[in-house]
This record gives sequence, structure tokens and C-alpha cells, in this order.
Amino acid sequence: MAKVATVAVVGRTNAGKSTLVNALVGEKVSIVSPVEQTTRNTIRGIVADPRGQLVLLDTPGLHKAVGTLGTLLNRMARRSAAGTDITCVVFDASQEPQLEDVGWMQRVAKEKPEKVVFVLNKADKSPFFEKMFRDAWTEAREDSWSSELELEKGVRSQYAGVRGQSGSSELDKGTIPLWVKSISTTEGGAKPVLDALFGFAEEGELLFDEDIVTDYPRKLAIADVIREKYLAHLHQELPHELGIIVKRVVDEGSRWKSEAEVLVNRPSQKPIVIGRAASTIKAVRKAAERELKEVFGVPVSLELWVNVEPNWMKNQKLLAEMGYLGGLV
Repeated sequence: MAKVATVAVVGRTNAGKSTLVNALVGEKVSIVSPVEQTTRNTIRGIVADPRGQLVLLDTPGLHKAVGTLGTLLNRMARRSAAGTDITCVVFDASQEPQLEDVGWMQRVAKEKPEKVVFVLNKADKSPFFEKMFRDAWTEAREDSWSSELELEKGVRSQYAGVRGQSGSSELDKGTIPLWVKSISTTEGGAKPVLDALFGFAEEGELLFDEDIVTDYPRKLAIADVIREKYLAHLHQELPHELGIIVKRVVDEGSRWKSEAEVLVNRPSQKPIVIGRAASTIKAVRKAAERELKEVFGVPVSLELWVNVEPNWMKNQKLLAEMGYLGGLV
């Protein structure tokens, strides 16, 4: 029987989670960009392997939340690990541990999931801060254990007179993560992660057909590709103030036609998104169409239009249409 597991791929924003997921799946199921907060939905990637099947949940990166959308993304990231078999925490070890990295360690130390993989990503970089991450984990675990010990002492002291004795117990220090290094951008660089995850997987029935690489909704996948191409063109100009809603997809058999709305917050942003003589929107459309043909195996014709929607990131209806709310509200 095959080995099967569901895996929450979590970590701070821009740690390389989406690149790792794509490398593990062997195909592009999650958008990749150097801009932070690229992933806005929990995307399911499915790994087919002779050993069995892994279902990966690529989550929004944990970051300092600003506004309704930022809060929702953090909530999605934190909840993603609930109910999965394995928690895979990805760290960008080419940088010193950040506040969000320590936050994930503290969460693991507190909640004590049974199966945890700590991925030290970007192992080809120098300097590489492996020792600092291991030291940070040791501190997080000891702090959590000390807090639990103090709490237990207080409880035992409270009931000592009733029972006539203080009693004693030994606290479990909890999770012992499996540490692995990864270079997600090179062929075979994610193999240590794959081996670690299958090491934790257990025998069971496959959750998806073997030829499926993702069950991510088609409209959301198209929107993500469009947004990725905009991020590549605009870089830091307005990455978090850009929203994409795919209004409809028409399957004409030999080709698809799709209509999408590009949302910006202010009128001054509209010319940026369109570009001089519509150069930016044309370039984005062509780049997205090329990639969508590769992803879906059929030509995809895109029609894009830009609308100003003030404070769209606080609009519950629009956020729901983009798939950001799910079952969170």
C-alpha cells in the first residue's frame, strides 16, 4: 500500500515556500516572485511518487499584518497546519532568524505537533545561519517547557493540601523536529525534504488520482498567473494594492477565453497598471497567456480591464470573490 500524508508548508513570507512546493510537485502550482506576500491563498499541490502521495498546502507567509487582507492572510497561514499530518516549516537560512521565524518555532513548541520538518532553505547561500536557527529553536522549546513547568507547579501547589502531597510528574518537552537543508531552485535540491516527508508518511489510500498535481480552482489559478506577471513588471510599485478577479472562463473546446478585472486603490495607479500606450497590460496579457497554455494544455485568450476600487482590500465581497475568505468568516 502507498504512503500518504497531508503537509502544511508554513513559514514567514518570502522564505521560499512556493518555490519549494513547485520543486516537490515537479510542476508549477504556486506563483513565485521576489515580492513579499506573493501567495495569497492556500494552494494544494499533489506530489506523485513511487512511494505514494503527498498533499501539500502552500500557505500565505506570516508577516506583520496591515489591514483586513493582511490579517486574513496571517489567519490562513496559522490555521493551515490544523488537521494535517505533517507540519513543514520553511526558513530562509540565508538570513538571520526573524521575528516571524521565532514565532513559528514558538507555535510548534507550544502546540507540539507529532511530525515536524524544519527546512533550512537556500542552503547554497553564504553566509548560512544554521546554528542561529538551531539555537533559536532550543530557546523557544526551553521557554515553552519552563512555562508549562511553572504552570504545573502552581496547579500541584494549589491542590497539595487537599491531597496531602504535592505529587510529581514529568513534563514532555514535546516535538523533536527533523532538520533538513534545501536548495529549492536547483534540480534535486529539494530531495532531502521529499525524503523527510515520506519518512513521516503512513500507509493509506491515495487522496487524489495519480495524474492530478493540484485541485486549486481554475479561476483562482488564472488570477494568480496574471498577478505574478504584474509583480514581475511592476516590482515594488504597488504589489499589495493590486487585486485580480477572474470573472469568467469560457471553454470553447480547442481554446479558453477568460475575462479578468484588475483592481487598484487609487486613480493615480491606473496608468501604472496600463502603461504608456497600454504597454504594461499588453505585456502582462501575453506573458500570462503563454504560461496558461503551458499549465492547462490549451490556448487561453485573456481580456483584461482595469478598475479603480478604493479600499478593495477591506471589501468582504471582493475578498471572497478572490478566494481569500474561504471558511474564515
